[in-house]
Amino acid sequence: MATIVLFTDFGVGGPYVGQIKVTIDAMAPGTTVIDLMHDAPRFDPRASCYLLGALVHKFPWNAICIGIIDPGVGGKRAGVILAADGRFFIGPENGLFEMIRRRAKTSRLWVLPEDEKASPSFHGRDIFAPAAARLASGRAPEEIGARNARIGELVLPDWPDDLPELIYFDHYGNAMTGLRADTVSRTAELKIRTGTGEEMTCRFARTFSDVPPGTAFWYENSNGLVEIAVNGGSARDHLELVLGSSLEIL
Repeated sequence: MATIVLFTDFGVGGPYVGQIKVTIDAMAPGTTVIDLMHDAPRFDPRASCYLLGALVHKFPWNAICIGIIDPGVGGKRAGVILAADGRFFIGPENGLFEMIRRRAKTSRLWVLPEDEKASPSFHGRDIFAPAAARLASGRAPEEIGARNARIGELVLPDWPDDLPELIYFDHYGNAMTGLRADTVSRTAELKIRTGTGEEMTCRFARTFSDVPPGTAFWYENSNGLVEIAVNGGSARDHLELVLGSSLEIL
């Protein structure tokens, strides 16, 4: 049975993650469910797509990812299944899986059927989780009612291949960007505008211990993204950074 990976902006409190898991367990008992993260950029499929795109390289083959950053839930956007390089991704048609689709060697898209009984505000529980459970039980997308997406039917966002913006702060206050580190020269400096409107620059370092305590730097994080950090401190607080700030490569 396949592993199901959860990637949402639900937060760890409240009933939502638990309800997703209850649905999966009822339909596919014994399936391994991994909480990848539930603090993805809230209401922001664009930022989240670059973050998820950097995390998938460690997913097991045949994993099924339920991705839910869905400010348009209940609206006209479709629910989709993406097959990409031996893994499935299930969620809203809002660009969340765009970097995965674009970077995959092979990919295929299906549109999920609508369900009139589904809550208009919780497709994660009532549409995406059941679809994932059925796939985990060995059923093909066509067997659960999904149909092949026609060329031009789905709107694919015209987002850049790499996003020079701050997209996520981790527990330590390190600031992840939507830039893949292998696209940036190690001799480059990064310029960023802080939350107070001031501009600051930082240089590359391999890791934290390569710079003095309290020093800001950028490095390639463990998932291959450019990340801004401060040795022994919080880059978010120390540099007064805010999500969505753009970067300039010097």
